[in-house]
Amino acid sequence: MLENFDGLLSLFIASLEFIFVINLLIFAEKNEVNKLVILLLFVLGLYQFLEFLICGVGFNTSLWSYLAILTVSFMPPLSILIVLKFYNIGNKLNLLLFLPALFFAFYYPMVIDQFTVSNCTAIYVSYNYPLGFLYGIFYYSPILAAIILLLYKTYIKVDREKLKLSKILFIGFTITFIPAFMFTRLVPNMLKPVESIICTFAFIFFLTLSFFVLKNKEEGKV
Repeated sequence: MLENFDGLLSLFIASLEFIFVINLLIFAEKNEVNKLVILLLFVLGLYQFLEFLICGVGFNTSLWSYLAILTVSFMPPLSILIVLKFYNIGNKLNLLLFLPALFFAFYYPMVIDQFTVSNCTAIYVSYNYPLGFLYGIFYYSPILAAIILLLYKTYIKVDREKLKLSKILFIGFTITFIPAFMFTRLVPNMLKPVESIICTFAFIFFLTLSFFVLKNKEEGKV
């Protein structure tokens, strides 16, 4: 019965996320960190919408699989960039964080025929694509670095000026990515659709970051 609703959850989440993004564009303070956060939130919504097109509408071709993976590839570098900008760490060299995403963006079209959708359900999508292990290292490394930096700044070398916002970010990262990582490793057959599962868990991340943007507006701290 559930196969009749493939992609429906993704459409529901995407709709909510786009509504949130529109509201944040209207009401949030337009500082540099908030703009990056809103961009990340838009990327999350776009990926969920692509999942709906792939599973709900039937756009399950190699091209659409590539576009979905390409979209989600920019989540990790955007995530660590937000944390670095929030703490005023680094400079223009931070843009080098996007080199792995750009590598995959330009390499994968050369092997696009190896992209397939192996499974669609009401909850998740599974993809087949090359260099999966290398992609996984690229994907998790920036997120792990962001969590470590947030832990350091929030609980070890406390930045009291930004403590409240630091806690919001730290909670958002940890309650999203750590449970998602454990879930995809411990539950049978959940490693294959890891990108989709993480983006579903990331709705919690989305809500936390939305709250962060609103608080950042109120406190006016970047």
